[in-house]
Amino acid sequence: MKKLLLSIALLASLNAFAQQPNQAKIEELTESQWQHGLSLLNEMVSIPNDAFYPEQIEVNIAWCENQFDKRGYSTERLKTSGIPLLLVEKKQPGATKTTLFYFHVDGQAVDRRKWLQPDPYIPVLKAQNAKGDWEIIQMEKLKSEYNPDWRVYARSSSDDKGPIAMFLTGWDALAEEGISPNYNVKIILDFEEEQGSPLLPKAVIDYKEKLAADLMLIMDGPRHTSNEPTLSYGARGISDMTLTTYGPKLPQHSGHYGNYAPNPGFLLAQLLASMKDSEGRVTIPGYYDGIEFNESEKAIFDAVPDDEAAINQRLGLGRTDQVGKSYQESIQYPSLNIRGMRSAWVGPEARTIVPDVALAELDIRLVPESDPNRLFSLIEKHIQGQGFTVLDHDPTDEERMKYPKIVKMTKSISYQAFRTPMDSEAGAWLRKAMNRAYGKDPVQIRISGGSIPISPFVDALGIPAVTIPTVNADNNQHSPNENLRLGNYKEGIYAIISVLTEPLN
Repeated sequence: MKKLLLSIALLASLNAFAQQPNQAKIEELTESQWQHGLSLLNEMVSIPNDAFYPEQIEVNIAWCENQFDKRGYSTERLKTSGIPLLLVEKKQPGATKTTLFYFHVDGQAVDRRKWLQPDPYIPVLKAQNAKGDWEIIQMEKLKSEYNPDWRVYARSSSDDKGPIAMFLTGWDALAEEGISPNYNVKIILDFEEEQGSPLLPKAVIDYKEKLAADLMLIMDGPRHTSNEPTLSYGARGISDMTLTTYGPKLPQHSGHYGNYAPNPGFLLAQLLASMKDSEGRVTIPGYYDGIEFNESEKAIFDAVPDDEAAINQRLGLGRTDQVGKSYQESIQYPSLNIRGMRSAWVGPEARTIVPDVALAELDIRLVPESDPNRLFSLIEKHIQGQGFTVLDHDPTDEERMKYPKIVKMTKSISYQAFRTPMDSEAGAWLRKAMNRAYGKDPVQIRISGGSIPISPFVDALGIPAVTIPTVNADNNQHSPNENLRLGNYKEGIYAIISVLTEPLN
C-alpha cells in the first residue's frame, strides 16, 4: 500500500509538472496574477523594516510566516543571538533535488525629508511627465491602464521586497494551474542584510543540515544597466575599516595654534591620498596580487553589453578610475573606498579651530582571490611606512607624547566573495529556464560589484550559487525615492515561473 501511495503521488507530481509552460503561457499566467501580486507588494512595503529597530522586523517576520503558511509551506525561525532567520520549506512528492532561495526582507533607513511622497512606507504609483519629473498617479489607474515604465515608489520596493512578491505571485499562478516544481523548495529569509548580516555566517554553520540543498538561487540586486534579463554568477564580499588621526586633545583656536598644533584633517588627507595614484589605482604593494585574466575570461567581460558612455553620462563622470580596462574588468579587483569622512564642523556650524580628531570610514569590496586579513595587513604596513604608529584604541597621554603620528585602526569582515563557474550545470540549467521565459539568452555577469552574504552558504553547504536579478538598475536602492518599474515586476514573475518549472534532475 505504501508503494502504491508513493507511486500515485509521484505520478500526480509528474502530471502536474508535465504542463511545463512555454513563453506565451508564462506571460498568460503572469497576466492573470500580477495585480494580485502588486497588492501583496504594496502590503509588504507598508511595513517599516529598518533592522536597527527589532520591533519593526518582528512584524515583517510574522507577515512572512503568515504568507508562506497560507501556501502550504512549513516555516521555522532559526534562532541566533539576535534577530532570527526564517527557513521556509515546501517538499515535493518524489523529488530528489532541493533548491535553496535567498531573499532579504529588511531595508535601509529612510530620511523622510528627501522622499518626494508623503511617506516612504506608503507606496505610490508614479509616471514620468514631459519634463522628466515623476508624478504620483492613482494606483486605481492600473485596473484600466498599464504602462511598463510606471513605477511603484516605496522603501524596499526593489531591494528586496519586490522579488519576494514576485516569487509569491509566480507560485500562486502555478498553483492555480496545478503545476509544481519537480524539486523541493527551501527559502531562507534574512532580516539583517542591510546591517551586514552579522549573525548569518554562524547560523549557516549551526543549521547546516536544515539548510542542505543542491543549488542556491539569490533573488536580489538589479539587472544589467541595459535592463535585459540577467544572470550573475558571483558577488563581491565586503569588509570595512575605520581610521582616526589625532591633533590636540581638545579643539584649539586656529589663530593661537594654527601652524603649531598638527591638524588631524591634513594628516588623514595625506595618508589617504598616499593609498591611491591619480588614476584611482591602489598603490599599496601586493594589493592586486593573484588576479589575472585569461582570454576566455576577457571574452566574458567583452560580451556584457555595457554602454560606458551612457553610464558616465548618467553619473556625470568626465573620467573614470583605471583599475581595469573596462567596467566589467574593474569590478574583478578588490576595491578601496572612502565611504565617509568627519573632522570638526562645517556649514553654519563651522568654526576657526584646529580639530582634535579626523575620522575616515573605508569599505573594501572583496573578490575570491583577495583575503581580507591579508589586505588589512598590507594597509597597516603601508600606514606604518608613512610614519604612523598604528593603535587599536584611542591614545593615552603617554602614547601621545611618545609617538608623533598616531592612527587608530579598527576593522571587521562582513563576508567573503563567491563566484560560480558559468559553465557549471547550475548555469546551464538557469540559462535554459531564462531562455524559455524571455525567448533569448540572458546577459551573463561573472561577478557583480555589489555584496550579498552568500559565501557562508557556498562554503558551509558546498553548493553552487547564482543570482537572478530582476529589478531595474535605476531603482535608487539604498537612497531616497527607491522604486520598482512595473515592466521589471512582470518580467521578474516570468523568471520565477520559468525557474520553478524547469526540471532539475
